[in-house]
Amino acid sequence: MKKAIVLLSGGMDSAVTLYIAKKRGYKVSCLIFDYGQRHKKEITCAKRLARLTGSEYSLLKIRLPWKQSALLDKSLKVPDGRKFSGIPVTYVPARNTIFISFALSFAEAKGARAIFIGANARDFSGYPDCRPVYFKKFSALLKKATKAKGIKLEAPLLHKTKKEIAAIGKRLGVDFDLTWSCYKGGKRPCGRCDACRLRARALL
Repeated sequence: MKKAIVLLSGGMDSAVTLYIAKKRGYKVSCLIFDYGQRHKKEITCAKRLARLTGSEYSLLKIRLPWKQSALLDKSLKVPDGRKFSGIPVTYVPARNTIFISFALSFAEAKGARAIFIGANARDFSGYPDCRPVYFKKFSALLKKATKAKGIKLEAPLLHKTKKEIAAIGKRLGVDFDLTWSCYKGGKRPCGRCDACRLRARALL
C-alpha cells in the first residue's frame, strides 16, 4: 500500500487533509508537533483524529527558544480579528519549513512517497510559508534533497476557501467538533482571534 506522511496540527484544515489522504488510499503516518505553542489543546485533538481514522502518529517535541511569535511568547498579545497589517504577530518564523523538513526525513525513513499539509492561501492570516510560490519552490527542493526519489509535497487545500474546506470535510465525514483553531489556548475558543473568526465563517 502506498504511504504518506500527514502533518496533523489538530485544526480543521489539517483534519480535512488527513481525510483526503485516507480517501486517496494512502496508509497514513501522522506527524504532530509540540513546539511550545500556547494552544496545546490542538495536540490532544490531533491525537484523537489520528486514532479515529486508524492512523499511526508520532508526537515530536521541539523547542524554538527564540520565540518571536505570539503563539510562543505569552507576553505578546494575540490580536483580535484582523487588526493587523502585513504579517501578523501570530506568525511563527519558518514554521512550515521546519515541519516539512522533519516530515521529509520521516517520509524517506518510512518509505512514504507523499507529504500532506493542510496549508491554505485563500482565507488565511497571510503567512509567507502558506503561499503557492513557497510550495512550488519547496516541491522543487524535494526532488534534490533526499536519497529517495519521487517524494511529493501535497497541499490539496491551498487554493480553497475556508467555506469550501468545510464543505469537503463534511462530505468526507470530518467531525469538526474534534478540531481546535483558537490561537489563545484557553479552555474554550475565544471567538475573537483571526483563526476563530475564519473558522466561524466557514462553518456557518
